[in-house]
Amino acid sequence: MYFAALLARTEDGWEASDTELDDVETLDDLADLAREATADADETVLVLLEQEDIWYSVIRIDGEDDPRVFVSNAAAAGRSAYGEILLTPELLGREPEDDSALDSLTDLDGTEDGEPDADTGADADSDADPDAPPGTPAGPVGDSELLEDLGVSEKQLLALNGDAVNEIADLLGAADVLETVR
Repeated sequence: MYFAALLARTEDGWEASDTELDDVETLDDLADLAREATADADETVLVLLEQEDIWYSVIRIDGEDDPRVFVSNAAAAGRSAYGEILLTPELLGREPEDDSALDSLTDLDGTEDGEPDADTGADADSDADPDAPPGTPAGPVGDSELLEDLGVSEKQLLALNGDAVNEIADLLGAADVLETVR
């Protein structure tokens, strides 16, 4: 089960609204949805997304700037319906790929398909989540400092677990308004 909420920072404090992400297909769609939640285009909007104590994400939209994203556990998010939206190649530190060009390449390291490389041992992927998309790191990814200027330090953000969305709202001073939409 997922919970998603929007927190918009206004002159009067935080305003919360719950949101449906059914029609969101890309990070840009999510940013547009967040921008629509506020009357002032320059306001900061946070999208807080949580999957039942498994992983959480904070997406920050400041006006027309590109969204800033933090995901607490990329491997877990990669197995979720929203992972495809949040785990962009840029967030994972990869160049966007052209799959059609990659499909035409053969294995250039001299090994047969499916044969392990000689220089990688059996332990090479011991930390990888077998159910996560290939190359998705276990653990947090993204901008862990995205809430620093709002009073939530990187250390606090990285230490959260369990009911992270409520804890973030509490640290921001928005717990009461979030509770109204929970």
